[in-house]
Amino acid sequence: MIRCKRVYDAPGKEDGQRVLVDRLWPRNKRKDQLQGEWLREVAPSTDLRKALHQGEVDFAGFTQRYQQELAAHPECWYPLLDLAAKGNLTLLYAGKDTEHNNAQVLAAWLEDELERRGPGSSPVCYAR
Repeated sequence: MIRCKRVYDAPGKEDGQRVLVDRLWPRNKRKDQLQGEWLREVAPSTDLRKALHQGEVDFAGFTQRYQQELAAHPECWYPLLDLAAKGNLTLLYAGKDTEHNNAQVLAAWLEDELERRGPGSSPVCYAR
């Protein structure tokens, strides 16, 4: 199961493997407090992140562009599939909006990939 949780929330027993999926380190959070990994490469590009925060793109547009970035770089998110297949995976993010953030988009992407992958299948090829 894949969950999303603010990095500032206390870890729980049900979290399983915890992975921070933001490009920037969260404010007022020491690295020894993370209790998990940091995969900044899986986060949206700096330009896309800034476009969302400056209102240049709405969340639907952000989602579409972020999914295009994910499709172009499966090497960044593919290791997360193995973690999710083995047990609970919690994607950590720093934003205040619990419904409109990159972790939610990534979680949906990974769930779709897990469903597509199924038992015993090979990875999906995204090359054109």
